Amino acid sequence: MTRATLLTITTPTGTPDAGDAGFVLADLDAPQVRVTDLSVTRGDGVFETVAVIGGHPQALEPHLARLAHSADLLDLPVPAADVWRAAVQAGVADYLQRNGGDAELFAKLIYTRGVEGAGVPSGWVFVDEGEDFSAPRQGIRVVTLDRGYRHDVAETSPWLLQGAKTLSYAVNRAAQREAVRRGADDVIFLSSDGFALEGPTSNVILRSGTTIRTPQTDQGILAGTTQASVFEFFAARGYDTVYEEITADELTGADALWLVSSVRQAAPITALDGREFPVDAALTADLNAFLLSRTS
Repeated sequence: MTRATLLTITTPTGTPDAGDAGFVLADLDAPQVRVTDLSVTRGDGVFETVAVIGGHPQALEPHLARLAHSADLLDLPVPAADVWRAAVQAGVADYLQRNGGDAELFAKLIYTRGVEGAGVPSGWVFVDEGEDFSAPRQGIRVVTLDRGYRHDVAETSPWLLQGAKTLSYAVNRAAQREAVRRGADDVIFLSSDGFALEGPTSNVILRSGTTIRTPQTDQGILAGTTQASVFEFFAARGYDTVYEEITADELTGADALWLVSSVRQAAPITALDGREFPVDAALTADLNAFLLSRTS
């Protein structure tokens, strides 16, 4: 029996007709995507992945806001937030009703330009059990890779779509394969002019003394929903939290480093480009407990 839940968004934009939820449950084993959908032929669309813990989609509103922001950068119509929100909640409820359990789940929202020439967007929500991230939450080895753009590329060349969460993930996957070839688990991208940016699927967190820092998002960085919660965690413990430009040298000079993302949560970096970093296991465990306890 198929465990995952799939919903087709029938009204991805605008307002559904009275009595119409704007989405329907779909058969995951049946064909769903036309081969001429621009998500297939061009990677022309955006997505979000929401962690679902204890039946609660985490940071759903920030994810919906980021979906709309990415859509705006791609000149896609504004997604119907009420429809997408309800679809996520319905998908989670359906999955739990059929499967039960308390596993960590995820809900993936996919919004595309639709079938070429039709002028009608396509959308889906997919809910399934996530990977076991217990090992990465103990520590990961990371390498830095040049992204090939200056840190101000989002301002100088907005058509490159830096800062949008698009379906065009081939470069991010290639970077992660390169990390494996170098004996590491993940990547931190650097700009061509020497600034720390983000991971292929994560945001970078640095601790420098009693200050928690992350690269500011006007450098073509995807604003992190989990990163915002990480700042809440540290601020409540008396740390200063700062968004700013961070050079590659400052990255290697940090007292501690994490990569944080919606489903993996916080992964402490044990080595960066071969340099060992100490891990505060107790602090990281508290951080992940906080992140996993979020109910909104």
